[in-house]
Amino acid sequence: MRRSLIAVALAVAAPLHAQGLMADLHGDVRDVQQKFIALAKAIPESAYGWRPGAGVRSVGEVVMHVTSENYFIPISMGKPAPAETGMKDGDFKSIDAYVGRVRSKDQMVADLEASFTHLHQAMALTTDQNLGEHIKMFGQDFTRQKAMVLTVTHLHEHLGQMIAYARSNGIVPPWSK
Repeated sequence: MRRSLIAVALAVAAPLHAQGLMADLHGDVRDVQQKFIALAKAIPESAYGWRPGAGVRSVGEVVMHVTSENYFIPISMGKPAPAETGMKDGDFKSIDAYVGRVRSKDQMVADLEASFTHLHQAMALTTDQNLGEHIKMFGQDFTRQKAMVLTVTHLHEHLGQMIAYARSNGIVPPWSK
């Protein structure tokens, strides 16, 4: 039952009007989403504190970083973060506070799943027609297109990180079995 609900959510994540570049970006984010969530679920909770070295994010911190960015980046796109996250535009301390919350693995995975839904809703505010529109992101001038590229590359960066973390802990990514 749970798997079918996730499949339905993923199938409807891209808005019907998305075509061209934005449809491709939604599809790419859905692919990263599926893999990232699968890894987050496959890695045991006992490994969520594992980190490859001092000063490097742990497994759980990477999950929460991606979750927080899936809420924070959309603020610049015109989609406020949910009130319960406490995140506000330009307030980087609010990200730290969110990431620093003590959460179980199940809570982190649930938060991660919800954050991807939020991200797709925010992405729906960008269309192929308004990609050139200027927005403020991280206090800098961005086009919506640049924000989309940053969003997608950021997710791929951390998917690669999670794959390396999983393999370092003897876990084969579920889609590689």
